[in-house]
Amino acid sequence: MQLRPFMLSALLSYVSLSVSANEVSQSIENELPKIEKIYHHLHQSPELSKLEFNTAKFLAKELRSYGYEVTEGLAKTGVVAVLKNGDGPTVMLRADTDALPVLEQTGLSYASTAKTVNEAGKTVAVMHACGHDMHMSVLLGTAKQMIKHKTKWQGTLVLVAQPGEEVGYGAKLMLAEGLFERFPLPDYNIAMHVSADLPAGKVGYVKGYAMANVDSVDVLVKGIGGHGAYPHKTKDPVVMAAEIILKLQTIVSREISPLESAVITVGSIHGGTKHNIISNEVKLQLTVRSYSDESRDFLLNRIEEVSHGVAKTAGMPDDLLPQVVVKEEYTPSVYNQPDFTAQVIANLGQAIGANNVVEVAPVMAGEDFSRFGRTKEKIPSTLLWLGAVNAKTYQQAKANQQRLPSLHSAKFAPDAKPTLLTGITGMTANAMALMKK
Repeated sequence: MQLRPFMLSALLSYVSLSVSANEVSQSIENELPKIEKIYHHLHQSPELSKLEFNTAKFLAKELRSYGYEVTEGLAKTGVVAVLKNGDGPTVMLRADTDALPVLEQTGLSYASTAKTVNEAGKTVAVMHACGHDMHMSVLLGTAKQMIKHKTKWQGTLVLVAQPGEEVGYGAKLMLAEGLFERFPLPDYNIAMHVSADLPAGKVGYVKGYAMANVDSVDVLVKGIGGHGAYPHKTKDPVVMAAEIILKLQTIVSREISPLESAVITVGSIHGGTKHNIISNEVKLQLTVRSYSDESRDFLLNRIEEVSHGVAKTAGMPDDLLPQVVVKEEYTPSVYNQPDFTAQVIANLGQAIGANNVVEVAPVMAGEDFSRFGRTKEKIPSTLLWLGAVNAKTYQQAKANQQRLPSLHSAKFAPDAKPTLLTGITGMTANAMALMKK
């Protein structure tokens, strides 16, 4: 059979793409031992939020050695690397860099033994219990591949190593210090976060809301203290606090649509000094989670209204109503732009196999990667879940209905090689596909 010109063109294109994909895949395999060593180093050298100085220096040095134009010091410990490769789209890939005050209990040969002095002046153990060491390693691995295969794409690649994700300040500060003014404005943003609920080799996705608005709220419930034997001569803030806690739970159960996700959790309550003393105040600390901005505003307003209402019913004067303070450490919800996410999923499917790309449920945790898509430009963004659990361990746990160590656990440990391989392959494939010639 003689091939017609358009058939021959399509066949040659398919063969070319296959050869190209195989070249990249082999290249990633060849570089994997080096990246794994980098991962071990980062795992053993964790630094707390706002203290990622050595981490930033290490990342900047690596990226410069690859050939990137690197800028340090954004948000103090943030790093931005840019690679311009002709005309084309600008793609931003982001990794977070901070660790947590957790004493590692994984038993790994490269486990962290690091300790540091935190902002409160207390010496604490430090661990990458949320996988940010994996995120950085995947970013570096992808950076290397994009350099090695420059002939296969054109455009501008922006790599962002962002500090302070765990305390919700890094993305906000990098933007405030001119990330999108001093550096090329992205057409697309992508990030990967390790998952403690997916086996290594898989990547999870969510279209639409994927992670929640996160607010921390302090409520100071004031009272009029006195002797515990004469409660009628007091205004008991403990009783008021108890009533407030119960009424807050009805906001979600009775005032928010059952189809809308929301959480109000009172995580801390402190008040009083002695058995027979009615105190003057009780302090509550809340975490408030939502997806839409409308739900967030409603929840925060109702927390204050409920708190004031309980105090007024108890007979408290206006100048002694509860003080409700929404902390500045707000993290907006992650919204994966559906059309862009579908494109990213398709690219992933071609790179790692469609059966390895799975839809997962949204969660109520927070991630400040969301801020990069919430600027006035409304940049299409998506955050993916990178499976990190050893496949056999995952299957055994599911079969025996056992719980796996979660993110932030002292025992959380990604299965390094397959997680790195999948992450680098997926990120590289998407960057190249979005900037293909």
